[in-house]
Amino acid sequence: MDVLNRIKQLAADRNWTEYRLVKESGLSASTIANIYHRGTIPSIPTLEILCSTFGISMSQFFEDKTYHELSKEQALLLQHFSAVTPEQRSLILTLLATMH
Repeated sequence: MDVLNRIKQLAADRNWTEYRLVKESGLSASTIANIYHRGTIPSIPTLEILCSTFGISMSQFFEDKTYHELSKEQALLLQHFSAVTPEQRSLILTLLATMH
C-alpha cells in the first residue's frame, strides 16, 4: 500500500486542501508539507492523528476493500459525512441513533 497516496486520497475525497488538513488535524504545516511534497512517511502517532481526523481507524486506513454497491443517496451521505468536523460527525451519529 502507498501510505502517502492513501493520505492524499482521503483528503481529496473530502475536498480538503493541505491547509484544511493542517487545521483539522492540529498537525504542523511542516509535517503535512513533508508528507505531501517530500514523500515523508508519517510516524505511527502522526498516522493515528490523521486517521482520527479522517474519522477512520488504522485498520480501515490499511484496508484494501472497495464497496461498489452503494446507492447514489448513500454515496452522497458518505461524501457529506466525510467533509464535516469530528464534532459534527458525533452529533450526526447521535441524531441517527435516536431515529430507530
